[in-house]
Amino acid sequence: MAQKEVRPHEGIVERNVSLTGKIMQFLMDNPQVFNSLPDNFELVILPDDDTEIRQFNLELIDKYESEGKPIVFARVKTHQEKLKSQVQPSIFVPVEIAA
Repeated sequence: MAQKEVRPHEGIVERNVSLTGKIMQFLMDNPQVFNSLPDNFELVILPDDDTEIRQFNLELIDKYESEGKPIVFARVKTHQEKLKSQVQPSIFVPVEIAA
């Protein structure tokens, strides 16, 4: 099956990289969060108020999947005072349901 090409609109990559840096800073400042996360996970950022980044990141999951890694979702508001303050993401780890 041919893979769908994912092309970002102008500015999405830059905004995504900036947001990723802020979430990484949150995780480094709050290392206790790692106690609740699986090892070797794939982080997917889903901004509540930036539909372009959210859609782009969801399309990336569809295209590349997670290569067998557990996926961790970080939901965050991107426009809170232009992210001058530290971000406070909500971190979600999907749980598989036994069939």
